[in-house]
Amino acid sequence: MLSRLTRSQAVAVCALPVVALIATAAYAPLPFSVAQPGMTANVLGENKGTPVITVSGATTRKTSGQLRMTTIEATAPDARVSLGDVFDNWFRTDRAVMPRDSVYPSGDDVKEIEKHNAAQMRQSQDAATQAALKYLDLSADKVKVTLELADVGGPSAGLLFTLGIIDKLDGDGSGGDLTGGRTIAGTGTIDAAGKVGAVGGVALKTQAARRDGASVFLVPKAECADAEAELPKGLRLVPVTTLKGAVESLVALEKGKGSVPSC
Repeated sequence: MLSRLTRSQAVAVCALPVVALIATAAYAPLPFSVAQPGMTANVLGENKGTPVITVSGATTRKTSGQLRMTTIEATAPDARVSLGDVFDNWFRTDRAVMPRDSVYPSGDDVKEIEKHNAAQMRQSQDAATQAALKYLDLSADKVKVTLELADVGGPSAGLLFTLGIIDKLDGDGSGGDLTGGRTIAGTGTIDAAGKVGAVGGVALKTQAARRDGASVFLVPKAECADAEAELPKGLRLVPVTTLKGAVESLVALEKGKGSVPSC
């Protein structure tokens, strides 16, 4: 015959499975990625010794200032992210815990992800070139643009690529630079018609931008709230929805007159 457990003994016995579950969860892999501010690159200059933008069939101009595309760095798709990792990074302003499938929507196979990101980058570069030439009323049959950015994938540099092409070919349209000599950073996809689309990780990208000297950050308007969440001191947000609006905002900043939207 089994003896009756005391209340404290019963609580202890019942608690054992709970403790075991918590201990297991603390070390079990979870479907999350941990992201942080990544590298930035000046599309008007060189990256790893290679010009980011090369134009043939048209005269280019010497530019000043910088147009910096921004990135985030995330744990690898096959990395183990535990409950402890989530807790460690959840409250850090320079880290973000994100669902893995939002960072790697194409799956968790590294080679497939690299292939997917490379394809998105090519599509983004093609759209950026088309949008820029259309904006400048130039023919793609006569003007050829080559874009090179090593070790970066995805579509989020589209807006900055487009602005870089325009600045190299036409500047602000009246002899000045789109940047006004500033370091301008930003993010956003673009289509051939010049529509700017939302991206992910803007709160981390603003930190990368400020770290690398930017004073202005172009952000897709729909992501203003995310960008404001951890906005570094000294960085001005300029929301954009179209290429035309982005150019007009930069020209207004450069000349010190005209309307510049804010989040």
